[in-house]
Amino acid sequence: MVKAAQGAGHAARTSVWLEGKASRGGGSRGGGQPSGLDRDRITEATVRLLDAEGLAKFSMRRLAAELNVTAMSVYWYVDTKDDLLELALDAAFGEMRLPAADSDEDWRDQLRALATEYRALLVRHPWLSPLAGTFLNIGPHSIAFSLAVQRVIRLTGLPAHGQMGAISAVFQFVYGFGTIEGHFIERCAAAGMSQDEYFRQAMSAVTESPELSEVVHHSANLMEARGGDTVEEMRERDFTFALETLIAGIEAMVARALLTPAERASRGSRPSPPGPSAPG
Repeated sequence: MVKAAQGAGHAARTSVWLEGKASRGGGSRGGGQPSGLDRDRITEATVRLLDAEGLAKFSMRRLAAELNVTAMSVYWYVDTKDDLLELALDAAFGEMRLPAADSDEDWRDQLRALATEYRALLVRHPWLSPLAGTFLNIGPHSIAFSLAVQRVIRLTGLPAHGQMGAISAVFQFVYGFGTIEGHFIERCAAAGMSQDEYFRQAMSAVTESPELSEVVHHSANLMEARGGDTVEEMRERDFTFALETLIAGIEAMVARALLTPAERASRGSRPSPPGPSAPG
């Protein structure tokens, strides 16, 4: 998604990858570049800072202090903070292990692996999800991930017109799930509590509210039914079940696409089986 223009009269920003700056060396502005720095080192430090302090606290001045250089030294390598954030975003995408392009593994297992890797990335770097929604995501690592996803979805046998919908169903679900999970873990850490401690305290507070008693009652029944002794176990069961539901949905849509028009019409008009007879 292209970032909105910064103000009236300013063109909307596109991407560091489209503006001829992503591979620029430090000496392009004339004179000698600062010693001991390069773009990779600056990007790695940016990722570390974002992990440690979050997106809201990140600044070029703070980064320069981390690198023990002046802020102007960093600007030898990037024009703006947005350029640097976009580089950090793509560097994080490079952490994912992607199925080989010639893998003969079943598409279901490849899709599970991609979804699991993406979820882990979002949890590991909570700052990633807002940036992924801000920039175009066209760096080399982001593109590699997109191509792997598209290749696996093609293996499902879905018709071409349904493949983007399947990608959206799976990976927008993972994006939302991983974003909420990552932010919950951040909130627990900020409160100085484990996930289980924070969850118990929150549930205790909610339980005391009469207005929420019905919701709490139904939620408690659902949590008991799904099982799991810890927040992580409950979350893992939820993620696995949801992902398997989506895979089953893809399988069902593939089977539906293979039906002839006559078969689809026949199934659509087939009467429901009769229910049990009423007692005489």
